Amino acid sequence: MHSLVFLCARRLVSHCPGARRALDLLPAELYPVLFQAAFLDGRTLALRDLVATWPFPVLSIRRLVGRRGRRRDRHPFLGEKPSKLCVQAVILAVVAHLRRALEESCRGTSERRCRLRVLDMTGLQDDDADRGPEGMSLWSGTVALAKACIEVSKHQSECLKRGSKRRKGPSGTSAAPQPLGVEVRADLFVNGTSFGVLRDALQTGAAGPLRLKSDFHAEELSVAGTVSLLESLEPAGVRRVDLRFNNLGLGLCAVLPHLARFTHLLSLKLPYSNVDVRRLPAGTDAGLRRLAAQLGGLPCLKELNLGSSRLSGKLRQLLGDLRAPLESLELAFCYLLPGDLAFLSQTHAPALRKLDLSGHDFSENLFQPLRRLLEETSASLLHLDLMECRLTDARLEALLPALCRCSRLRCLGLFGNPLSTPGLKTLLRRTGLPDLRLVVYPYPVDCYSPEPPRPPSASGRLFEDAVDEERFAAVSAELRRMLVSSGRADAVWTASLCRHGALDYFAL
Repeated sequence: MHSLVFLCARRLVSHCPGARRALDLLPAELYPVLFQAAFLDGRTLALRDLVATWPFPVLSIRRLVGRRGRRRDRHPFLGEKPSKLCVQAVILAVVAHLRRALEESCRGTSERRCRLRVLDMTGLQDDDADRGPEGMSLWSGTVALAKACIEVSKHQSECLKRGSKRRKGPSGTSAAPQPLGVEVRADLFVNGTSFGVLRDALQTGAAGPLRLKSDFHAEELSVAGTVSLLESLEPAGVRRVDLRFNNLGLGLCAVLPHLARFTHLLSLKLPYSNVDVRRLPAGTDAGLRRLAAQLGGLPCLKELNLGSSRLSGKLRQLLGDLRAPLESLELAFCYLLPGDLAFLSQTHAPALRKLDLSGHDFSENLFQPLRRLLEETSASLLHLDLMECRLTDARLEALLPALCRCSRLRCLGLFGNPLSTPGLKTLLRRTGLPDLRLVVYPYPVDCYSPEPPRPPSASGRLFEDAVDEERFAAVSAELRRMLVSSGRADAVWTASLCRHGALDYFAL
């Protein structure tokens, strides 16, 4: 339920001329709620007016309109998807503010009302499949910011040239004053189509009025392209580097040395890098040792994703040089052995808040090591993914005592396991964890159509078979009734992978 102040703000921003006139009379304390109302209602003109007169040095959109990945019951606006038009309106307003500031600086005048120095857009763009055409993706947000940086830098050059002609003294030198700049913190996503514009923005805008400080996400880039962009980033602003689908294998050793300058790097994601210990030359682990040493050279690292690399039996060697235990570890489809899980139990387990071991067969040799690992991490674990792990009803029930010890667990992913409706009901009844708000469960095996299944996928997974939608709807409704009757109506139990994204490490 919205507050009376928010409802009044919503009414005001719905009438743009009146809102514009009122801004001169309103106290600064009302700007945040006016921004909330304008952003959530898509009032782009009101947003531009608010940013143009923003009375605070920092504008964090995620704090005002909700943070991706946080629990729904902690913020009344979390369910809203960021509108592309609203995000673009904020960017355009910042560009307009800086263009005015440059013109004033060139003329030697100052009429600035906007005090904005930092625009925080981190955690705002959304890449899930449910975003819709009006949402802002990481790619489109990156391109919009890059073009804004280039535009402001070009305008700065033009202003300096005009000012130089007017102010040249006997020595022929110019003393044009510099306007105050705006630092933009954002999640940058780059692939082959956005590489050029982002590279130009980072190079031309490094000392310009609009400066990007960002987390960095790159997809399918070459070593040379990745290194070029990493070297252009401002080191102090990078918390996360995400390099995916690059298929570099141990060629990562050519990239990771360039991360050493990011002294505050907390998160490193390297999924689908195709590191394969089977390809190591016989009798030598030199490449793996180099990779381990480079990971150990990142002093603040707390999150690591090595998903879809084959690391069988090498986890101790690869992670042994890390300076502190990890808090988030994603090792989906990494072909781990019992010794690898034992290593995690002995080292990183007490600190782990997020763990992804999807794609491993926990029906046999790995089951006992998994149970011990869950027991060791029970005091800290918030998010657990065990998708496509061949967990049957019997195996899951045997795992429940260890799972129920994870008293702080918020999110549990079990999609792709051969569980039945009775197995899901047992899970729901016995996992009365107070913070568990999201469970992604598989289509129950008894909800598959009796018709011949589709041809198996390359993975041979069960969920490729046709589902009886009517039967599954009845099961979903029954699970919902059980949640309500047990006092957990705010919990989400779903078989949808796209509508409920995983908890981000920075939102844990």
